[in-house]
Amino acid sequence: MTATTLFYIIIGIIIINFIVDKILGALNARHYRDAIPKEIEDVYDAAEYHNSQEYKLTNYRFGLTTSTFSLIITLAFFFLDGFEFVDNIARSYSTHPIIVALIFFGIIMFASDILSTPFAYYRTFEIEEKFGFNKTTKKTFILDKIKGWIISALIGGSILSAIIWFFQETGTNFWLYAWGLVTLFTLIMNLFYSRLIVPLFNKQSPLEPGDLREKIADYAKSVGFKLNKIFVIDGSKRSTKANAYFSGFGREKRVTLYDTLINDLEHEEIVAVLAHEVGHYKRKHIIFNVLISILMTGLTLFILSLFISNPLLSQALGVEQPSFHIGLIGFSLLYSPISSITGLIMNQLSRRFEYQADNYAKTTYKPEPLVSSLKKLSKNSLSNLTPHPAYVFVHYSHPTLLDRVRNLRG
Repeated sequence: MTATTLFYIIIGIIIINFIVDKILGALNARHYRDAIPKEIEDVYDAAEYHNSQEYKLTNYRFGLTTSTFSLIITLAFFFLDGFEFVDNIARSYSTHPIIVALIFFGIIMFASDILSTPFAYYRTFEIEEKFGFNKTTKKTFILDKIKGWIISALIGGSILSAIIWFFQETGTNFWLYAWGLVTLFTLIMNLFYSRLIVPLFNKQSPLEPGDLREKIADYAKSVGFKLNKIFVIDGSKRSTKANAYFSGFGREKRVTLYDTLINDLEHEEIVAVLAHEVGHYKRKHIIFNVLISILMTGLTLFILSLFISNPLLSQALGVEQPSFHIGLIGFSLLYSPISSITGLIMNQLSRRFEYQADNYAKTTYKPEPLVSSLKKLSKNSLSNLTPHPAYVFVHYSHPTLLDRVRNLRG
């Protein structure tokens, strides 16, 4: 295989991914105006349903614009030897492989983010604002960007530097050391994400004593679940949309409730949502997902080790001088079809886990408060109640509202 052939294979993968995504999006958009199924017809009244349809159509059209722009920029970058250009800039500052890689990825990531920022700004301050979701100030928007850059540089740069160093020292066996490093990082993030990262963006405070905390404590006791850490996060700082999530395990396990969730739901509904999250923990979904992530990372790194030394990867991207960082980009592009397949499998597993967590809440608490909470959350986020099955299969990590209601009442 020649570098030219490999180049066009990569271009083909990019274009095919784009076309498939647009076909799925178009199929989904055709269902925006479908009649709402009887089981969930009480989610919206006529005016609210019209508003949700407009929100979906606006986001769909905006998504077409942003993804088309992204495709054009990406293809232009490939055909105009953008990788060679950036690589030359990086090499003009240093000859050390790690420094060159850090400058190279720094330029690409920063430039990509700068190009996408106007679209993110428009989505936040025009679309989300228009439909009443946005609570983000321009100051918060800018600070979030800066914090994101710093965290990406510190964490991403450190991990990349270590992996390249492993490669220099051990050759193709680098994947074992890299796997160990990424595994350690994954475990630390799962344990301490809420302590280390969340406070950089949001305020968290323990749920105050009162009726809600007592009901949560009573439920936790009834299922033998030791839960001392219940936090409220100021989600309303950025959006009116509500959420809740479970993080950590062992002594570090905690439940985090968005303040918007507490404002939108009745206490029984909040306990039902919590029961769902406890179900994830009791069914070992969190540990399973961590283990699967670690195993998939190991497999990916092993396959990378088989190809990373092949100069064809760099040459296919128009870079004559082979390097780890260019080879890494070439590999990630060629690996994307496999990533898509594993993504489909993980979404299927995730939807199954959601049913299991719903069933746990149904049997250990009550089904109807969870049904009403799901309906309220869907209504408040103007969710699509009639998605196309193919779109659900590819993109949804959760079952549709209709499927979850039918399962809870079945």
